[in-house]
Amino acid sequence: MHATSHTLTTTPITADILRGALDLERTEHGILPHRLPARARAQCADGQLAMAESQPSGVRLAFRTRATAVELDTLPTKRVYVGAPPRPDGVYDLLVDGELTDQSHATGGNTLTIDMAKGTAETRPGPTATLRFTGLPDHVKDVEIWLPHNETTELVALRTDAPVEPVPGRGRKVWLHHGSSISHGSDAASPSTTWPALAASLGGVELINLGFGGSALLDPFTARALRDTPADLISVKIGLNLVNTDVMRLRAFTPAVHGFLDTIREGHPTAPLLVVSPILCPIHEDTPGPSAFDVTTLGTGRLQFTATGDPADRANGKLTLNVIRDELARIVRQREADDPNLYYLDGRDLYGEPDTTDLPLPDQLHPDAATHRRMGERFSQLAFRDGPFGEAEGQV
Repeated sequence: MHATSHTLTTTPITADILRGALDLERTEHGILPHRLPARARAQCADGQLAMAESQPSGVRLAFRTRATAVELDTLPTKRVYVGAPPRPDGVYDLLVDGELTDQSHATGGNTLTIDMAKGTAETRPGPTATLRFTGLPDHVKDVEIWLPHNETTELVALRTDAPVEPVPGRGRKVWLHHGSSISHGSDAASPSTTWPALAASLGGVELINLGFGGSALLDPFTARALRDTPADLISVKIGLNLVNTDVMRLRAFTPAVHGFLDTIREGHPTAPLLVVSPILCPIHEDTPGPSAFDVTTLGTGRLQFTATGDPADRANGKLTLNVIRDELARIVRQREADDPNLYYLDGRDLYGEPDTTDLPLPDQLHPDAATHRRMGERFSQLAFRDGPFGEAEGQV
């Protein structure tokens, strides 16, 4: 898109026009949205978590304006995996009054080169990018710019050809969700079409997405972030990362789940709380982790994962997806007696055996764009329309 002849004015990027972030860090360039608070980030030096929580899944600029032209300067950080095919640029979705009307990409930016074989990562600085959205309808409207769910994005400047103000409260309930890379949006087509974003749109709620690729590990600081974030509806999708990182055994898993739920309940004692088990993932149904890149496919243009554990180790407490589903269901049944607002959803109801025929997992681990849509629609039905979040639907 091309620059307009209108005079553009700059609006400061502040918390009142930004949704889905728990913390805003001031950088030398502008604002870096975070999905974990600073105190939580200080308690874990893991690079995977740092990368995941700084990728703004579910984070969007939201404002009311009659502007017909919008410009956004950003500084993306793009990932390059040595030996793997180039990753596509992150997508920015422009929504006008809730409808997707345009998309764009940011060129340039920083480059993070990751060598999986050597276990190294190197960042090289790059220039900022300018996105331009023009031809917007000339009337007062609500505009949202959803930031790339899989690309760390510093916000540098926002310019429009008409004044901007925060979107007034619409009475929508806030849905707070936590999960792994699938909840983060891995392999979805764009940020507003990850399965949680689609489910939130269909359910008529405001999404805060704490899906962290590779990092849904029952960390206490994540539980405290969930506890301290205002929300009306809460869901936690637990399991896949615990298997594919091989981070704990069954003995540690059960009390960790209890502790995670206890912490959430300290801040949200009566909110509907939905525990969701993993979707079907054939390589880990009965085979423990860890998962690993299939190095034989790195140069083929198709990235694949494989399970490296031994099924016999289940007897020693190693976790598989079936072990986790059984234990999560049991934990919820046990806690329901004292917590009538606690619920369980089997993740295979979102994506299960019948779906593998027409929508197999392309890399053996993550759903593709069509599967994200199917999962979003099913979660909307099972949780919002027919389930524990039902009374939230239609609150606008």
